[in-house]
Amino acid sequence: QEVTTVRVQDPRVQHEGSWNSYVDYKIFLHTNSKAFTAKTSCVRRRYREFVWLRRQLQRNAGLVPVPELPGKSSFFVGSTDEFIEKRRQGLQQFLEQVVQNVVLLSDILLHLFLQSQLSLPQIESCVQGQGPQTVTEAILHYAMSNCGWVQ
Repeated sequence: QEVTTVRVQDPRVQHEGSWNSYVDYKIFLHTNSKAFTAKTSCVRRRYREFVWLRRQLQRNAGLVPVPELPGKSSFFVGSTDEFIEKRRQGLQQFLEQVVQNVVLLSDILLHLFLQSQLSLPQIESCVQGQGPQTVTEAILHYAMSNCGWVQ
């Protein structure tokens, strides 16, 4: 039986105190699914990259409903830590639902999002065959670089 475990963990504020600060999250994936090139991977992504992923999945999935992301609230009542934790939980729920959906799971963009540290423009050009590597090469290159493996 195929099992895919995806965890969104370790939120980190980047550029703290500056106007362009943001939070990114570690996405840990462990699977025995034939759908994935690497069986274990670990990447960091920020909220706006999840928004991009959801939009791409929606565009490619046709009538298949794509799970919702947690809201982008700039008027959150409570501490910043509470907000970050709620968002982390929402992002994890989103990914758990996505990897359980066979149609969404077949989207190459999802695999590059979860298993490479390519930027969004690099993911798009890789999928269109305009990058220096194939999708599989990009994922394996990242996995072999040790960045993709949990230390």
